[in-house]
Amino acid sequence: MLFVSLAAAGIVLGSGLAIAQIPAPARPVALSDALPIPDAPAPKVSKAWVLLDAATGQVLAGDNIDTPVEPASITKVMTSYVIAAEMAAGKVKRDDPVLMSEHAWREGGAATDGSYSGFEVNKTAPLVEMEKGMVVQSGNDAAIALAEHVAGSEEAFAQLMNAYAKKIGMRNSHFVNPHGLSTEGHVSTAHDLALLGRALIHDFPEAYSYNKLKEFTVGPITQPNRNLLLWRDASVDGIKTGHTSRAGYCLMASAKRGDQRLISVVMGDTSENQRAVDAQALLNWGFRFYESHRLYDVGKSLATPKVWKGAADVVKVGVAQPLLVSTPRGKYEHLKASMDLPKSLVAPIAKGQRLGTVKVMFDGKPVAQAPLVALEAVEEGGFFKRLWHELLMWWQG
Repeated sequence: MLFVSLAAAGIVLGSGLAIAQIPAPARPVALSDALPIPDAPAPKVSKAWVLLDAATGQVLAGDNIDTPVEPASITKVMTSYVIAAEMAAGKVKRDDPVLMSEHAWREGGAATDGSYSGFEVNKTAPLVEMEKGMVVQSGNDAAIALAEHVAGSEEAFAQLMNAYAKKIGMRNSHFVNPHGLSTEGHVSTAHDLALLGRALIHDFPEAYSYNKLKEFTVGPITQPNRNLLLWRDASVDGIKTGHTSRAGYCLMASAKRGDQRLISVVMGDTSENQRAVDAQALLNWGFRFYESHRLYDVGKSLATPKVWKGAADVVKVGVAQPLLVSTPRGKYEHLKASMDLPKSLVAPIAKGQRLGTVKVMFDGKPVAQAPLVALEAVEEGGFFKRLWHELLMWWQG
């Protein structure tokens, strides 16, 4: 990941400060940098697809990214997220005994002709083992058993799924069950699913790590992970496949090369192999032609606007979270940033108080923005200073 200085982003301050000059590129400009980026290798048959930069959340390429489609077993990534979140909240534990109920066994077991884990009916297994059976083997029975354990029923668990989906920012998704078998009203989008994968990787890395297991054994049955990219590309470490007759072949894949992580989602492909081929092509294209930039770190002062009526005359402002963007390789000098700050800041100002916004543009298009906060507190000045500043503010106003 590249680190770009304040000047490199061409900062313009709303308060009227001068435009910072763009320095020379951090690396020599290659001949290929001047060439246009070729179109992304779009899957030829899929219903929807997207390529997302995991660090920034930016969409690098896609088609029908916000069109609702059936997510099939990629649904289980949402199930994993809910379980991990409820575990973090202390509501369930990794060694909880989870019962493979008769309902879970009948609705999602071997007799259903769908993916199953192999846990015995009316017997328990530790939650973490049941979850691996759901993630690696895509066990529908394990997904139902886990939902019943966490929330009492599939219906109640689906309410949790939708609540967490809203929190993640999945705007066009609605979940009805924990496994992804075709059900009326059970939909998501390529974009939403990529955001979900990003959230699982960031929020619950241990739960995400189960997705790179190539096989899992329950009793005498060993089943392989259906994500073929785990065998084809060492940089791929997840995440989930899906297939039903209505949804087609689906794959959410994630890979990390160096400091850069990308997530591809292909929905409604024609075969198990084709979804892997299409996902691999998107990942290769993204790593070849795009890079992530870390523009501003937490605690770094980006500006010192004037403060009225304060013990100090200025306040340092910066970002509360690192601000990252994605650009075509060799093009970071095309970034421009502006700060939207009030013309008048009046003390007292608390440390961490939001004061404005920094916005980043690439070739005239917005690519990122973040709140600007006070990096220090500014207390009120003395009585006479406040009175004097009051007169000056009146005069200037």
